[in-house]
Amino acid sequence: MDDGPGPARPAQDASLLDAESVAADLGVDPATGLDAEEAARRLTADGPNELQQRPPVPAWRRVLAQFQDPLIYLLLAAVVVSVAAWVVEGSEGVPIDALVIAAIVVVNAALGYVQEERAADAVEALRTMTAAVSTVLRDGRLRQVPSAELVRGDVLVLGEGDSVGADARLLAANALRVQEASLTGESAAVTKDPTTLAAPAPLGDRLDMVFKGTAVAQGTGRAVVTAVGMGTEMGAVAEMLEATTEDPTPLQQEIHRISRMLGAAVVVIAVVVVVTIIWFDGITDPDDLVEVLLLGVSLAVAAVPEGLPTILSVVLAIGVQRMARRNAVVKRLSSVEALGSATVICTDKTGTLTRNEMTIQRVVTASGRADVTGIGYRPDGEVLADGRALDPDQRAEARLVLEGGSLANDAQLSEHDGEWEVVGDPTEAAFLVAARKSDPPATPDERFRRLAEIPFTSERKMMSVLVADADDQQVLWAKGAPDVLISRCSRRQVGESTVPLTEEDRAAAMAEVDRLSREAFRTLGVAYRPVQEQEQEQTDVPGNPEPEETWERDLVWVGMVGIIDPPRDEVAPAIAEAHRAGIRVVMITGDHPATARRIAADLGIVGPEARALSGVELDGLDDEALRAVAREVSVYARVAPQHKLRLVDCLQADGEVVAMTGDGVNDAPALKSADIGVAMGITGTEVTKEAARMILADDNFTTIVAAVRQGRVIFENIKKFLRYLLSSNMGEVLTVFLGVLLAGAIGLTDADDTDALVLPLLATQILWINLITDSTPALAMGVDPEIDDVMARRPRGLTDRAIDGRMWAGILSVGLVMALVTLFSIDVFLPGGLVDGEDSLDVARTAGFTTLVLAQLFNALNARSETTSAFHGLFANKWMWLSIALGVVLQVAVVELSFLQVAFGTAALDPAHWAVCVALASVVLWYDEVRKIVLRALARRRAPAATATGAR
Repeated sequence: MDDGPGPARPAQDASLLDAESVAADLGVDPATGLDAEEAARRLTADGPNELQQRPPVPAWRRVLAQFQDPLIYLLLAAVVVSVAAWVVEGSEGVPIDALVIAAIVVVNAALGYVQEERAADAVEALRTMTAAVSTVLRDGRLRQVPSAELVRGDVLVLGEGDSVGADARLLAANALRVQEASLTGESAAVTKDPTTLAAPAPLGDRLDMVFKGTAVAQGTGRAVVTAVGMGTEMGAVAEMLEATTEDPTPLQQEIHRISRMLGAAVVVIAVVVVVTIIWFDGITDPDDLVEVLLLGVSLAVAAVPEGLPTILSVVLAIGVQRMARRNAVVKRLSSVEALGSATVICTDKTGTLTRNEMTIQRVVTASGRADVTGIGYRPDGEVLADGRALDPDQRAEARLVLEGGSLANDAQLSEHDGEWEVVGDPTEAAFLVAARKSDPPATPDERFRRLAEIPFTSERKMMSVLVADADDQQVLWAKGAPDVLISRCSRRQVGESTVPLTEEDRAAAMAEVDRLSREAFRTLGVAYRPVQEQEQEQTDVPGNPEPEETWERDLVWVGMVGIIDPPRDEVAPAIAEAHRAGIRVVMITGDHPATARRIAADLGIVGPEARALSGVELDGLDDEALRAVAREVSVYARVAPQHKLRLVDCLQADGEVVAMTGDGVNDAPALKSADIGVAMGITGTEVTKEAARMILADDNFTTIVAAVRQGRVIFENIKKFLRYLLSSNMGEVLTVFLGVLLAGAIGLTDADDTDALVLPLLATQILWINLITDSTPALAMGVDPEIDDVMARRPRGLTDRAIDGRMWAGILSVGLVMALVTLFSIDVFLPGGLVDGEDSLDVARTAGFTTLVLAQLFNALNARSETTSAFHGLFANKWMWLSIALGVVLQVAVVELSFLQVAFGTAALDPAHWAVCVALASVVLWYDEVRKIVLRALARRRAPAATATGAR
């Protein structure tokens, strides 16, 4: 033995070296394999045959991550300032405001942590619980070992149904076909051949290699392992994945921007109000100065919607739970909203848009075309011609095609608990399914026994089997590429008879092959030949050789089939809904361009004449050219992992919010780079699930569209409670600010000391308003049902703000109305001012305090929509009414209960006072109704102009 295998990644491309040289370089005899000691030594040197995974993030770091948000920093700063003001005031009682804000921060962190833990548990539940095993040759004997223990130099023994445990150079292959969709995106199984390649080839064309993570569909083979773990092609994708960075979601970016803006606004508001009071009232007394500073702190707290982080987390968590009920596992709360902002969905084809179940849909014989209904492996359907039953001749021909294809076949079809499963090549399984749909069902395995086989090879492009019926009559059935097979035919089947095959017949058959190919069908021909009596005698003699290729002559051409991996039934309506929502769907696949274009057209992604761009063409484009192409082309075929990643990056650079779906390892880097990656839970690989932000447990494309709708509803609800919180807080700030400026005009003075500082609201009252109005109503708004059709509007652009100019105008105007009605209620009950009242300062201030609380509760009804009337779907949200009722009860308690009167400086109000407060507070509702009527009228006026402009 040599000194070991060296690095885990091979120094040379093994596909360009002959198999004997590869084995010699790895120090292994292909006839006996490695010995156990050498295998153990190499395992120790190279490490296990596993992909590197990031170490789990410690719980303490996951907890701290919940506090890493600008708004949380702002709230923590408010806690510090509140405690400082409490200390300056004399440390009497407890700092209620500081404790309340701190509790909100802790609750928010707990909610975020728990939801992310639940998502992690759900992702873990999707993992395969059984460890993969591989058959290897060691010490001259076959052994089964865990795939994680494979080492370079191991001789893999491959059989039908096996998972390939490592990258390996083929030593021998017998009709070996491997499904590589998880790595290359190619849906059809690849025929493998140990012949050394003459020149470097793309991954999907390295026919003398097998790769980790793929599966054997048919045949047998032996291969020497050339790379393990991170040295495999799958490992290369994992390394690319590790180098890909994740960008924050649009919601995260928007909340960070709002948090920074609010932080600056809070400081400005507090400073302006404090300076204004000191300037206008000439504050010199230390006690008054402390009171003004405390009021400034209270206003700063009031200006910050401290419930926003918690409400955001709760609303997103509810969205996550709703998605979980729709078979989607969301790993990050913010990812739900990100889908709602998506402008482009880049999707893989195989297994995502299609069923990944090869299906025969056309049977072409001498009597013409027949259509096979039904898709997938469930044998439900019929063989029809133009929607009608076949005539006797065509029925006989079609049945022979399907029967012959089922006999020249190594796949198996079986039913378990109502589910149909296949073992072997999916293309061969398609014959077994279609044969059961013929009339009567063709189940030739029950009537024939196989005697011998001439296997399929890439050079021959056909396979043949020798079978015998119950009367021992032998027939040779052949299946293969139509051009190859028809060249061996001399007759053709017409009904129950055979006639000579003319050159015109051959040309017509080849024209049909071209036609089917243009329609993206894969074609296979079927032919047969009854075995002559003397030939049959040869096979009956013990020790005589098996049938040879020379037997594949003078065949009878029966016909051909068109096979396709059909689209999922539910995908086309989902794509139509995505288009209605202004979302572009882009197919990116490793499959053939013609197939990709056909599927895309069938699903409505593009028109029938649309262009499909190949990976080779992408390589010839620089970034600027690719960006221009990406704006127009929606179908990409024969692409590699780096192409997918590059396309996603180009779309993002062009201002798109990109969602990327996929199931294969080759999709993982693009999934991680996209604004939101969506992995398939059933067919998706573990690498893909790790890279994604959302996993579809049912692999259903419609779930993505449901997530888009849910994301949009969530964003609308976020805007609702932002509108509510900010306008309500603005009302508090303006009430104090204008109350100081207009104190003389509204009679806001102390009857015993006209020079004393008199404020419209006390600091404790401001904190109380925040407690009862910034919590439950906003939370109820966060779970508001969909009022408008959110899928009828275009996605929110990257430059669109959650709070745009029109929304800011509404926030400021509603806040101003709140402040004015609050100050007017104080004026109504105070002596002097605009309206001469008769009540004390305590009663008038309590009335103003109550009016502001009730105005904010009315505002909760306003804020449910920017333009839709509050009376539309008025009772659709029971939680909203419960929160309003709770707010009213708490306000009555703080006004009427004596111990709360002492704590909050309130006085009891009589029914007349309450009636005035309710009437003035409702002005906020009526004002906003008028504002919405104006906005709707302006929108109707702009709509015809926009339509006319579009028409021009």
